[in-house]
Amino acid sequence: MISKNTIERILDAAQIVDVISDFVALKRRGANYTACCPFHNEKTPSFSVSPSKGIFKCFGCGKAGNAVNFIMEHEQLNYAEALKYLGKKYGIEVEEREESPEDIQNRLRSDSLLNVAEFARNFFVESLKKSQSGQAIALSYFKERGFSAETIEKFQLGWSPEGRSAFCDAAIKAGYKKEFISGTGLGIEREGSGELIDRFYERVMFPVHSVSGRVIAFGGRTLRTDKSVAKYINSPESEIYIKSKSLYGIYFAKSSITRFQKCYLVEGYTDVISLHQAGVENVVASSGTSLTQDQIRLIKRFTPEVTVLYDGDAAGIKASIRGIDMLLEEGLTVKVVLFPDGEDPDSYARKHGGEKLKRFLSDSEEDFISFKTSLLSEETKRDPVQRARLINDVVASIAVIPDAISRSVYIDECSQRLSISPSILAQEVRKLRKKRQYGVYSAVENESEEKVPGTPEYFPDLNTGEQLPSFVRNTYCEPAEKDLLYYLIKFGESPLYYSKNREPESSITVSQFILSELQNDDLELQNLVYKSIFDEYFKLRGVGNEAIMKHFTGHVNPEVVSVVSGLIHSQHSLTVKQFRDSLTPEENVLAQNVPKSILLYKAKITSTAMQNLNIELEKAQKSGDQEAVESFLRQLQILNNIRNSFSKELHRLTL
Repeated sequence: MISKNTIERILDAAQIVDVISDFVALKRRGANYTACCPFHNEKTPSFSVSPSKGIFKCFGCGKAGNAVNFIMEHEQLNYAEALKYLGKKYGIEVEEREESPEDIQNRLRSDSLLNVAEFARNFFVESLKKSQSGQAIALSYFKERGFSAETIEKFQLGWSPEGRSAFCDAAIKAGYKKEFISGTGLGIEREGSGELIDRFYERVMFPVHSVSGRVIAFGGRTLRTDKSVAKYINSPESEIYIKSKSLYGIYFAKSSITRFQKCYLVEGYTDVISLHQAGVENVVASSGTSLTQDQIRLIKRFTPEVTVLYDGDAAGIKASIRGIDMLLEEGLTVKVVLFPDGEDPDSYARKHGGEKLKRFLSDSEEDFISFKTSLLSEETKRDPVQRARLINDVVASIAVIPDAISRSVYIDECSQRLSISPSILAQEVRKLRKKRQYGVYSAVENESEEKVPGTPEYFPDLNTGEQLPSFVRNTYCEPAEKDLLYYLIKFGESPLYYSKNREPESSITVSQFILSELQNDDLELQNLVYKSIFDEYFKLRGVGNEAIMKHFTGHVNPEVVSVVSGLIHSQHSLTVKQFRDSLTPEENVLAQNVPKSILLYKAKITSTAMQNLNIELEKAQKSGDQEAVESFLRQLQILNNIRNSFSKELHRLTL
């Protein structure tokens, strides 16, 4: 932890004009300074810096703050890292909490590994510049690829010379320990003799940098034509390099990604370098590996939009698009650019130059779902079986998208492209989303099986093809919210379905069902106390109904205790109405009760929203605002259709 005194010293020393001038060309305008914003693309300056107030503000994108906030945003650092950055700039020692012996040992080992990697980077760069083979072989190769001297220097490209131990010998001579040379993967210890030999030799070298710019690994490409020699080899994982969390080029791309709010994703080192040289700097590579969740989240730190660049290899595209659903699942907007046959990002950039490349990227990108549909539909035009597989494939991609509005838009678009009813697509998407959450389908697929009350065929299709519109989602109806909370607190850990002999039939619990149904329509409880209980419940689930009730009835917040105690100790109206004179235990009929409470909740907030709209409609009619009148009438029609579908479903459940 950084001490308060140190933070105050840094904030006092960090003059905002001085800090921002390291990154932006500021022009004085009266008492303030202006510039084009470094966080978004603009031609007319809207970025203002006030030295007297010590703040910056962009009137275009809205970003604002002090010197620490600027460094955090521009360099994509957390608060502590930004303070360390400024402390280093102004010569202020950053005081942190006392390290344990284990902390010190780990830090020293990590620093030693990073120092070896930095030495290796310098060694390979010097070998490129000064060795005969570096000049004759490696530099000639880089020039053939069209890399300028500035590009070679920027990406710190190098050459690992011939000889099985040239680097290791140089590192040991420079005083680096064997354990750290082998720990980075740059050296390999021979069995028996313990001799260190180089992992990379006679290869052009591509350093891999961390987000902060430290060298953490290398990729080496052989220039031999011998097919028995691996074309590329890469550093193994180590304490400083975890492949699944690293992206090639991220250090050089992060500022541009943040500014343009877009990241281009390519496959290899040379794609990244050629695009940078052509002026497209917001580009990173997965380095030939399948995308991982950590890599996707690293991109998401800088932008919500990714454009994947493919070459014309159809087989390669089909193999890789399976993994891109992960991008959609993380909530990113995914677009695709397909290069012409025989071209890839590297060759296109070298052949056509920066301006044509930028136009091509802008004109050719399309959203991933549309791209996937058109790519796969070419093979399925006359084959109904293949066509069904295509539809299932597209539905699977839509189902992973977390945002309900985006899913709805894609469903409508795919309905038109594939000539299939949007309600059918929506139904299949919901099934898949429930399957992903629960591990089973939400409805029985074999219609011929005997229907037994309480089994999964009673799991209702609550939305009946309709998505609750956004203007309903903040509607408050306290009794309906109370009903949901009752079932959550009292029966949340219980299975929703039971078999004929009243044994639990599936792993779907009441809490999973309630959460899924609310998430499907992006609904949240509006009563703040109820919502706090709801949110806290999902941090506790898994410990059993009794333990959860005991937790809330002994809660430190007396208001929570009052609400929960009132819920679990009162006679519940739905039970009496639903089972009339029956004394059947509630646990045995949750499959009817809980879905009905969800439907009642949605129906009640829909009715409340309609009442609110009718009031607004009356005001608009009195004021003569015809445009508002038509808008309210359209919204009322939508809600009326939804309310009718809920009424039909409630009637079916009551039979």
